[in-house]
Amino acid sequence: MEIEIIAEEENPMLHRTDVRFELTHEEATPSRLQVRDSLAATLDKGSDEVVIRKLDTKFGMRKTVGDAKVYESADDARDVEQDHMLERNKIEADADAEEAAADGE
Repeated sequence: MEIEIIAEEENPMLHRTDVRFELTHEEATPSRLQVRDSLAATLDKGSDEVVIRKLDTKFGMRKTVGDAKVYESADDARDVEQDHMLERNKIEADADAEEAAADGE
């Protein structure tokens, strides 16, 4: 699996970089977690700091174009991203936030 960065756009207000990438793969489209781990390794970041937003593979092709948000820290990702995106990317929600939500119920 090869990853090529197509575009990067800094977003300092949210402590992240928006990344558009192209992925070339030999077999079936890799899972979101495989892509996240490969992109994190390519960018020298931790897996919890990378959130894959979108993967688009054209039928019958071995190339996938995707969008990701690369945060400065895992805490920044937890603060900004929606819960369903954190769940899809297997990033643990902040324990303090979960406790506060449980106390409010």
